[in-house]
Amino acid sequence: MSSILGKAKNIYFMGIGGIGISAIARMLLAQGKKVSGSDSSESEITMALKKLGAKIFIGQKAENIPEGIDLIIYTVAVKADNPEFIRAKEMRAKMLTYAETLNEISRSKYTIAVSGTHGKTTVTAMVAKIMIDAGLDPTVIVGSLIKDINGETTNFIAGKSRYFLVEACEYERSFLNIEPKIAVINNIDADHLDYYIDLAGVIAGFHEFAEKVPTDGFIVCDSVDEKISKALVGIKAKIIDRQEFLPKIKKLLVPGNHNRLNAATAVAVAKALGVEIGKAIKSLESFTGAWRRFEYKGKTNSGALVYEDYAHNPQKVRAALQGAREMFPNKRIVVVFQPHLFSRTKLLLNEFATAFTDADEIILAPIFPAREKFDPTISSEILAGEIKKAQKPSSPLNGVPNRSEDVSVLSFLNFESIVSYLKTSLKSGDVLITMGAGEQYKIGESLLA
Repeated sequence: MSSILGKAKNIYFMGIGGIGISAIARMLLAQGKKVSGSDSSESEITMALKKLGAKIFIGQKAENIPEGIDLIIYTVAVKADNPEFIRAKEMRAKMLTYAETLNEISRSKYTIAVSGTHGKTTVTAMVAKIMIDAGLDPTVIVGSLIKDINGETTNFIAGKSRYFLVEACEYERSFLNIEPKIAVINNIDADHLDYYIDLAGVIAGFHEFAEKVPTDGFIVCDSVDEKISKALVGIKAKIIDRQEFLPKIKKLLVPGNHNRLNAATAVAVAKALGVEIGKAIKSLESFTGAWRRFEYKGKTNSGALVYEDYAHNPQKVRAALQGAREMFPNKRIVVVFQPHLFSRTKLLLNEFATAFTDADEIILAPIFPAREKFDPTISSEILAGEIKKAQKPSSPLNGVPNRSEDVSVLSFLNFESIVSYLKTSLKSGDVLITMGAGEQYKIGESLLA
């Protein structure tokens, strides 16, 4: 533990309900620290933190921050005009971003950092399972919920060894705050273009990340991938290619070629850690997936199966639907997709238009703005139109005899309208997937309720 975190006894979190920052809060609570914090709304995460002893404020106000705070940790979503941020500056409190806090942790640990445009949460969860099963007892921070050694779902696992396993996000180059001994680059694609501008910028960001690995460290990746190979130019660390392990991946509970690639990546990390390959593969054969990654939620009254998936860029959407089609080759697949960010939807409009080819019906919810202001030049209605244009003449998909002849593409103005429509349209045996990084999961929950 770094001197900053080690010395701090009373820590306040701005945005404590965030999936990553809440893991830090869990870690410090486990160390006996006094933890408090705020978030804009109550959630399962904030309620769980309360049970662990954290004091939670709903709504962000200057008076929330108590006197005697040693350290304030905040998410970059907190802006300079936030009343708590202004109060913290007035107090001259020591402040760290979430990414800077990860740096404080990783400097004193043997760090395995898992990056990639997509799949990093699943890979982190897979590596965590391998390490736990191998007795390596890692500390784990993941950008989702995974099962810990006791079978409970959590975004933090408190290990006692020197190993620190963390999901490393590329947005705004936050992964450059981590000091990895093993760095995973699962893949590189054009995303976060509101920050990186273009693919070349994304590749440059991953190159900087790879440069942080020492010469006696390891980079796990697909070294023949053109985008990754560009990011590795001049890198001195040892490269472990996941392709070496892909033929060994035979049996997985999670479907799709993307998950076979994720598993090969995880096994490559196991090799770098000195774990026996056979044991690593055996561990993954009982891996059941991560939260909101093609997660089974239940069955509707009409008999439709409901799944939830976090996919929110074209590559993730395509991979998730291919996996669903592999699992359910003869069923009607209905996807409810909520686009995430106006900028992402606009910049990747053409890619999104062709990402839904494995679905029989595509239902679009309004764009989830997250950190962005409303942009009238892009909408779910516009995306629906582009998806319709991209539809090829009707033909059986992969030989499926009951594939709909005409793929339906619908756009709705609100969740209530989508729920009402699905209550009458879903049939027994249909597969409904609510998909995105926003709040579309509430639609599936409404149908199950």
